[in-house]
Amino acid sequence: MGRTETEAVGRFCWVDLAASDAASAKSFYNELLGWTSHDREANGGVFTCLRSGDAEIGSLYQLRKSHVERGVPSHWTPYVHVADMDDTIARAEALGGEVVVRPFTVPGMARVALIQDTVGALVGLWQKVESDMAEDADV
Repeated sequence: MGRTETEAVGRFCWVDLAASDAASAKSFYNELLGWTSHDREANGGVFTCLRSGDAEIGSLYQLRKSHVERGVPSHWTPYVHVADMDDTIARAEALGGEVVVRPFTVPGMARVALIQDTVGALVGLWQKVESDMAEDADV
């Protein structure tokens, strides 16, 4: 799914776009950059995988109506490759960070989470999973 064994832990490896109009955003980036896309299910919803050439580079999804109504703008979220999600989450909390989205698994792709650092910035965490790994029970 675009992730390779040579990706180094601690490097940015994926990006998500939360869009107020996902269809418009998909069309824009497909036309602007030549990206292609396909839909996948995860965490009880649907998201669109973005491809540049033969590599999956990110995804986009529709912002919830409640978020749009509260004025949450469309935004990108970068993800950093981690070796051990549970350890990274525990260390982030010990350092004063906050878990915004608890870890969940996108089958065959990654285990992901969203944290807020001590200065208020959001960053995603990405741990590669094998294609036969089952989804987390708490999803």
